[in-house]
Amino acid sequence: MKKTLFLNPPSFDGFDGGAGARYQAKREITSFWYPTWLAQPAALVPGSKLVDAPPHNQTVEDVLKIAKDYELVIMYTSTPSLPNDVKCAEAIKTQNPETQVGFVGAHVAVLPEETLKDNPIIDFVCRNEFDYTCKELSEGKSFPEIKGLSFHDSQGNIHHTPERELIHDWDAMPSVFPVYAEHLDIRKYLIGYLLNPYISLYTGRGCPAKCTFCLWPQTIGGHQYRAKSPEAVGQEMAEAKAIWGSSVREYFFDDDTFTIDKKRAIAISEHLKRLKLTWSCNARGNLDYDTLKELKNNGLRLLLVGFESGNQQILDGVKKGIKLEVARKFMENCHKLGIKVHGAFILGLPNESRETIEETIRFACEVNPHTIQVSIASPYPGTELYSQAQENDWFTGDALVANSGIQMSSLQYPNLSGSEIEDGVEQMYRRFYFRPKSIIPIVGEMLVDPQMLVRRLREGKEFLSYLRERHQRAASH
Repeated sequence: MKKTLFLNPPSFDGFDGGAGARYQAKREITSFWYPTWLAQPAALVPGSKLVDAPPHNQTVEDVLKIAKDYELVIMYTSTPSLPNDVKCAEAIKTQNPETQVGFVGAHVAVLPEETLKDNPIIDFVCRNEFDYTCKELSEGKSFPEIKGLSFHDSQGNIHHTPERELIHDWDAMPSVFPVYAEHLDIRKYLIGYLLNPYISLYTGRGCPAKCTFCLWPQTIGGHQYRAKSPEAVGQEMAEAKAIWGSSVREYFFDDDTFTIDKKRAIAISEHLKRLKLTWSCNARGNLDYDTLKELKNNGLRLLLVGFESGNQQILDGVKKGIKLEVARKFMENCHKLGIKVHGAFILGLPNESRETIEETIRFACEVNPHTIQVSIASPYPGTELYSQAQENDWFTGDALVANSGIQMSSLQYPNLSGSEIEDGVEQMYRRFYFRPKSIIPIVGEMLVDPQMLVRRLREGKEFLSYLRERHQRAASH
């Protein structure tokens, strides 16, 4: 076995390069997701080490001290962070030219030839689902023998091996929890709408939905949901409780659509109730009342729901597969049952206009989720949205994120500029949060929970700083 280091490298200050399916960027408040995409292959490689530099405030110098002891370094990258990540790879190779350094992530999975051609310092990139590709690399197999690999040979020529099949036996996939426990400080992971400390995990991959903007199903995970059995998930969660006891306040199931199989979700929730665990998950905004009630009775606290837009034409255009009246009924049921909802919205999708931005703001205020996040449409390579933007010449020429790590609009339309889309983000945040129906519940949380009081005050300060920075950037343009 090669001594293997799985690395999420240092990046922009506060930048969450491992963030979910829609975008990687610096958040409105300090937020870090777990590096599950690296932890899963690390769980397959005995003796490997996982370093998640951004939340642990580790510098390139810190990483170099660690990397000098490893023969194989597998780095996670994203479209916005790729140039920065290449610099880190160069530093590792300069320190020890014999170290094999390769990249994983959606960007390199879609653009393996371009990535290797533009960056000869990189030895290889992994395509498709790369868990077992990483395992075989650590086992010292020769590059041509490993499926799903693109690599430089000793003369600098680029080769691509055959595609690797998707993983279907998810019960055979080891738990990421021992990797988390050994290599990560769970106190460093913060999400504004989750109880902290929290832990997130995937119980499967793939999403049947065909949303044109969503990154992972179109690049790596595919559209077939492949998942662990409820029994396997129950055993895994019992293991988590044995490791952390009551120190973890909430578990978040980050499967693209954890609730797509309602019977499976309910069966898993029964295990969670038996273990007396508080949990939350991703969900589509069309779950029926009876399912919601059963999940709530089994410990569900919050749902993360991608509403995206308050305009039906936009939703239909991105193949969301949800009707606004269904989403309204869903939110009505969540309010009745006391299930909190974190609503995710995207401004700047195709057919967006000043009028549709206004519709989305009004819709968000009407259905009134507990909290919201407002993203800017991100045309990542490999997505249908990216292809549409190329065909219709929608690109502004700007990067996906600014040098600060804050998300920017790289799209514009004949009747809507990129700066107007960015202005819409600030407008939506201000109009949603600066109203009594939003402020009163948040203040109520702060009054009954001293930890929440300190946290919300910190988040409020960060949020206002975020709005100020975005406003200053808009003014400079």
